[in-house]
Amino acid sequence: MSRAKGRPPVLTLDAAQEQAAQQVIKRFLQERFELELGSFEAQEVLDLFAREIAPLYYNKAIFDVQSHLKERFESIESDLWALEKS
Repeated sequence: MSRAKGRPPVLTLDAAQEQAAQQVIKRFLQERFELELGSFEAQEVLDLFAREIAPLYYNKAIFDVQSHLKERFESIESDLWALEKS
């Protein structure tokens, strides 16, 4: 991945995933906007998303998992209290 535009991305893909993502970007821009991008340009778009947008989704996913786990732990705690003998 090109790092010329600032900080490195939070999330990275392996080579096959990057290649597939580049193809998705190329196809989307061609079909939607009739723009033909080369691999270098598609990689720049991918790098932008990895640096600027992916962290937003990543952080949202972490928050969602934390909320889910909090609910589950509260449920487990409640179940354990119900098992307590007096």
